[in-house]
Amino acid sequence: MKKVLHVDLGKIDYQACWDLQKQIQAKIMQEKRAFQKGLMQNEDRLPDVLLFVEHPHVYTLGKSGSESNLLANEAFLKQIEATYVPIDRGGDITYHGPGQLVGYPILDLDRYFTDLHKYLRYLEEIMIQVCADYGFDAGRKESLTGTWVGEEKICAMGVKCSRWVTLHGFALNMNPNLEYFNYIVPCGITDKGVTSLEKLSGKKVNEQDVKEKVLTHFSRLFEVEIEQITLQDLLSRIQE
Repeated sequence: MKKVLHVDLGKIDYQACWDLQKQIQAKIMQEKRAFQKGLMQNEDRLPDVLLFVEHPHVYTLGKSGSESNLLANEAFLKQIEATYVPIDRGGDITYHGPGQLVGYPILDLDRYFTDLHKYLRYLEEIMIQVCADYGFDAGRKESLTGTWVGEEKICAMGVKCSRWVTLHGFALNMNPNLEYFNYIVPCGITDKGVTSLEKLSGKKVNEQDVKEKVLTHFSRLFEVEIEQITLQDLLSRIQE
């Protein structure tokens, strides 16, 4: 069974985490090339990585998005202690903040299937199953990426892929302050709302329980063994 290294980074600045993602991706790509050239054994390669994080308030805009979907100016962003970062993933604008589980799977899809649409459907399915664990009927909407409960999005997704190695990922609303979504047109969609497990439940959910459910469904769907390691252990592997 394939292995995925899992690190829960806790609360971390968006840019610092993006830099870490790129560092991990570069290492996986470097060792992939060495393996393809016969210079390295497959079992010696760095396994795929799944990061869990919580970001301070931040709005990120994908390369295909429109800055007009950010409805707040620089002064107001400062007032609400939020930052704005244009990034290289697909999709439009979204929000990350406390109470949200952001997951960054950095996977070599050559180890699974080389189909980015299928990969996004897998991520959506994980969130559909997590919602089902809490008794909520979540699903997909045609031509719209992400996971929805009725007309409201509970999990946004945006990815980038280089040589079939992924970056970025998903943002599941557990107990966030949903007011922060009022300052953007989420994902550029004007006629849909945003929800959370807290809003659906009428009470805060246990965030550690949510994380464990995501890991369980991720492991089952991708058919991988999850190995939890520390950031220090991961960095030592990357720097070898």
